[in-house]
Amino acid sequence: MKILVDENIPVMTVQALQQMGYVIKDIRGTADEGLKDILLWEMVQQEGRLLIATDKGFAQKRYENHQGVLIVRLRKPNRRKIHGRVLQAMHHFSEEEWPGLVVIMRDVAKSTWRRK
Repeated sequence: MKILVDENIPVMTVQALQQMGYVIKDIRGTADEGLKDILLWEMVQQEGRLLIATDKGFAQKRYENHQGVLIVRLRKPNRRKIHGRVLQAMHHFSEEEWPGLVVIMRDVAKSTWRRK
């Protein structure tokens, strides 16, 4: 599965996802770092990637066709907590379940939406 991670996702998470066999596009340190959300969304759509981000605005995309959106929203985020919540979500949902799915991982709970 192809995934795009925004610059707020820890490098250790990118490495762990790569070790799990995912094809990762990390925009950190590239010309795309800091890209406006609308342009980032267009890139994800064009490349057919699951998006992993910390921006809750992407939850509004739940009514659109997409390959999946994973948003990590924590009260006091740090690399370790973000890493743990991303891996927890990736282990919970299979590759086949992600298309059309929006998952918001919070400190304790998670919310999910499936596009109909």
